Amino acid sequence: MHPRYWILCGALLAAAGVAAGAFHSHGLEAFLNRRSPDPAANLARMERFELAVQYHLVHALGLVLCGLLGLYRPTLFVTLAGLAFLTGIALFSGGLYLRALGSDLPLPYLIPAGGVAYILGWLLAAVAALRSPGGSQGR
Repeated sequence: MHPRYWILCGALLAAAGVAAGAFHSHGLEAFLNRRSPDPAANLARMERFELAVQYHLVHALGLVLCGLLGLYRPTLFVTLAGLAFLTGIALFSGGLYLRALGSDLPLPYLIPAGGVAYILGWLLAAVAALRSPGGSQGR
């Protein structure tokens, strides 16, 4: 995949993350209150949604980083890191969004699997950086 697509994907996902954050700030509480009268459960859902937004935004920037690393020197590690970040956003943040909105996940391990994908993405990005010119492997 051309590195500019990682940058594009990261930028679009960052925009979606900002939109999700705006929904959290301006509409989620009313949405949850219409669905459930339980303030404690709704507070937990609000916190879960906020965590999803935070991880979503950070890892959208990780995708931009993959694009920048790929422009510098495209490697398989950059591609794998980008795929791991996309997987993490879908599984971890997506799963938290769904749970915050009151949906039951059919597979309870989707969120932890997304967390593992996030960690793997950062490790792969580190390997890509080390293997780039000027890194310890490039000397």
